[in-house]
Amino acid sequence: MNIAIDGPAGAGKSTIAKLVADKKGFIYVDTGAMYRSIALYIIENNVDSDNDDAVKTACDNIDIKIKYVDKVQHIYLNDEDVSTAIRREEVGNMASKVATKKVVRDKLLNLQRELAASNDVIMDGRDIGTFVLPNAELKIYLTASVYTRAKRRYDQLIEKGEEPNLEKIEEDIEKRDYQDMHRDIAPLKQADDAVLLDSSDMSIEEVVDKIISLI
Repeated sequence: MNIAIDGPAGAGKSTIAKLVADKKGFIYVDTGAMYRSIALYIIENNVDSDNDDAVKTACDNIDIKIKYVDKVQHIYLNDEDVSTAIRREEVGNMASKVATKKVVRDKLLNLQRELAASNDVIMDGRDIGTFVLPNAELKIYLTASVYTRAKRRYDQLIEKGEEPNLEKIEEDIEKRDYQDMHRDIAPLKQADDAVLLDSSDMSIEEVVDKIISLI
């Protein structure tokens, strides 16, 4: 069984998908982590992200593997576990940028579809229900207001001992929303047959319970 969860940055897709996967015994596939891995390589190797040829050369030198330890996804970039390093804010912003490029999407598409063909999966991203898994048995479009998403991210960073700027986080989220919704290839949008879930006034547990009832 394939479950697709799409939605904008900071909507809680990964958190929700992991919890649902754990309760249902599915494998969770974090497609964002794959894009973040490519973004991390581009940042660390000073690749010009505006130069398509340079990005293609970078992709040719990138090997991404996914391994599951106790059903938790670990992502390896050229044999290095980068599961933590890819969570930096700058990496997320770069991932949104490189995800607009066809060469990047093509590199990851086959890997994503192979996982879905051979496992019960919950996959989250921007275009899972519309493009990656158009035949998924259940599609969710998970969203929340820009302020709610920014405040959640702000609280996470405060907990880590950082000193974030809430207005800057809101600006970053709005910018990423625009990039994701207006890219030429597989833009972020709600699939015609997706269930809309606005989590602005819902707890994590309420969202998880709702999706499990839909499954």
